[in-house]
Amino acid sequence: MSVFRTTIPAPPQDEPMVQLLAPDGTRTPHDELDPVLAHLTGEDLRGFYRDMVMIRAADLEATALQRQGQLGLWASALGQEGAQIGIGHASRPQDYFVPTYREHGVAWARGIEPMTLLEMFRGISHCGWDPHELRTHPYMIVLGAQTPHAVGYAMGIQRDGAVGTGDVETDTAVLALFGDGTSSEGEVSESFTFAASFQAPVVFYTQNNQWAISVPTSVQSRVPLAQRSRGWGIPSVRVDGNDVLACLAVGRIALDAARAGEGPRFIEALTYRMAAHTTSDDPTRYRPRAEEEEWAAKDPIARLRLHLAQSDEIDEAFTTACDEEGHELAMRLHHHIHAMPDPDPRELFEHVYAEPHPLVAEERAAYDDYLAQFEDEAQDQEGVR
Repeated sequence: MSVFRTTIPAPPQDEPMVQLLAPDGTRTPHDELDPVLAHLTGEDLRGFYRDMVMIRAADLEATALQRQGQLGLWASALGQEGAQIGIGHASRPQDYFVPTYREHGVAWARGIEPMTLLEMFRGISHCGWDPHELRTHPYMIVLGAQTPHAVGYAMGIQRDGAVGTGDVETDTAVLALFGDGTSSEGEVSESFTFAASFQAPVVFYTQNNQWAISVPTSVQSRVPLAQRSRGWGIPSVRVDGNDVLACLAVGRIALDAARAGEGPRFIEALTYRMAAHTTSDDPTRYRPRAEEEEWAAKDPIARLRLHLAQSDEIDEAFTTACDEEGHELAMRLHHHIHAMPDPDPRELFEHVYAEPHPLVAEERAAYDDYLAQFEDEAQDQEGVR
């Protein structure tokens, strides 16, 4: 039986979870998923480990930079590296990704430098990469906006004839990335309707990190999130999001099905947000310490390291080299961001429309008057001195 299901277990809470790597690193054989991963080498697995170490180092430095006043905000993906690196490497180059604002590991897998992400959170750029070249949409802050964009793009791919041709370089799928909180938004339900009705080549990928800011998943949904899409006839699966191999395997199966013209799929990756929702959040006000410690024992990086050690595919020299490389990346980020100028707030008005617009010009003039007040105050204070 396929790991992707169309029926709900009885009782509905008995939703199975796909797992290949246990928290202690033990590898469990799987009849359906093992062939999907058969081509992986030790070098590939070490590459996944390095990816997760690097993106965690960048993530921690970004949080530090925000605390130093260098970034306006930061949304950490700490603890979600396995879910993101797994799905990031499950795609083909022509697939198109539509992320939220926390997909730093996915961005890394798609070739987007962390410097570029931090420039956006500093307000220097609105995106920083070419979405067409890297096949990755700009980060999207508005919750739920990812899914209708992704489904619309997928329907366009259908009409372009880039689905179900059997050509591995032509057939294309779209990946919509969002969190457990976003899965409660109406846009997601509406996107399920269109995706199912038109059998759009889209994979919905929810990283269930257990908390929608301060609201736990148990309040958001009385049943596992993986079951939400089945009412639309969209096959789904729940996967251990801290297991990079399982996320990679189910991601490839889902994307392959979408490209082949078999319609949409939904994946719920169970993981945990080890840090705050954003740097403006204080999780100690709503989240028990015991829960954090429980999930820390399921860390995706430690899990893969244990597995590689058991398989004699890794040694201390390699892990040390990865840690050192991660530190070097963090230092490059630190110096890069500290050397950047402060953003000009007037640039907010430069990318609203492609052509000049009278309303935008009016609003910019009003904002110029607002900023002038502070310039006058500064001059008055200088005169007093």
